[in-house]
Amino acid sequence: MSTKISKTYIIISINDLPNVDFSQVGETSEGTIRKSLDETQFLLKWNTTPTFIADGTIVPLQTLTHAEAVELMQTPAWQEPMLEE
Repeated sequence: MSTKISKTYIIISINDLPNVDFSQVGETSEGTIRKSLDETQFLLKWNTTPTFIADGTIVPLQTLTHAEAVELMQTPAWQEPMLEE
């Protein structure tokens, strides 16, 4: 029986971007993060809590499950509306 490791998803202020150690999260660089359309927030994910979260260097604006993160990414704040042809 295998144990599935669930990822943690968080929303962070873009002002905290310089404090992210990308070696500790699922994204590899600033170029691979998902930003809100107004570029004030971004999403990170991980399996093991990064030190910059554990020590309070970055305080998440919101903590989400995978389903909640997917739902949020489909909102107008994170995704341009599809144009009808």
